[in-house]
Amino acid sequence: MSSLDPWAPTDPLGEALHFLRMNGAFYCRSELTAEWGLTLPPLEDYLWFHVVTAGGGWLETDEAEPTFLRPGDLAVVPHGRGHALRSAPGVPAPGILDLELVRVSDRYDILLHGEGGTRTTLVCGAVRFDHPSARNLLASLPSTIYVEASTLPQAEWLQSTLRLMAAEARELRPGGEEVVTRLGDILVIQAIRSWIDTDPAARRGWLGALQDPHIGRAISLIHRDPSREWTVASLAQELAMSRSALAARFTELVGEPVMQYVTRWRMHLALSALREEEVTVGGLARRLGYRSEAAFSRAFKRVVGVPPGAVRRTAPSAAAAVPR
Repeated sequence: MSSLDPWAPTDPLGEALHFLRMNGAFYCRSELTAEWGLTLPPLEDYLWFHVVTAGGGWLETDEAEPTFLRPGDLAVVPHGRGHALRSAPGVPAPGILDLELVRVSDRYDILLHGEGGTRTTLVCGAVRFDHPSARNLLASLPSTIYVEASTLPQAEWLQSTLRLMAAEARELRPGGEEVVTRLGDILVIQAIRSWIDTDPAARRGWLGALQDPHIGRAISLIHRDPSREWTVASLAQELAMSRSALAARFTELVGEPVMQYVTRWRMHLALSALREEEVTVGGLARRLGYRSEAAFSRAFKRVVGVPPGAVRRTAPSAAAAVPR
């Protein structure tokens, strides 16, 4: 992260949330009448979210008991796993892509489905986060996050956001698609923040390491200046710790040695750059602090499993991940 970014938070956890900028592959407003059911397909590296703006329905995943979602509730399925939504348990749930969708744009559809009974309205989306810090954060999340708007301290603010989303989704005025997708991004970030604030699991693993005063700062230093010639000694000096204490604490909290993390972080950045930028392998090697293209390429293949040139040739587009 650039140190010149005026909006960048100064705490490590805030920095991770700062990078939760989403690329949406699929958004859908669903007008449903009981009985109805939908199955959402698995999408690797994507996060599904569902907002109930009217009515309600059951969310079913393989990892947890079915949960009933009411108006104002938000559900997030972070790891791209397939799941189902139904008006009642046992109702057939065909795949959403097998139903007739009204195309509004390349990324926004409207679904009319059901048998004419009680009405439910949902706004659903599948989004991905391309920044490495965001991917690390998502990997730490549970299989499902539920947010009951009435239980949040920010309940009125969240309800206002939901009302605006419902109005835009219903009327779809000029620019409405962009408003709905941006509001969806905000709601997903709020759900993740709510989970971090309330679940003890957020104090473990990589997220827990970010909240440690010493190791969180070490991670921030690595993230902010990946090209620096980091060593355990130079990081320990920055943190006023001994090398042995830093090495032991970092491995305990993060789950891997500090220099292994440095290399993996650089390769995450390299992977994103190769997919999204017009950059040469040699230029990328210099950007990330490698003295030669060969040394960078060896490290890249060791961590990623393929040489850098193969990534550019095979990189998929985000929108292509969802079949139409």
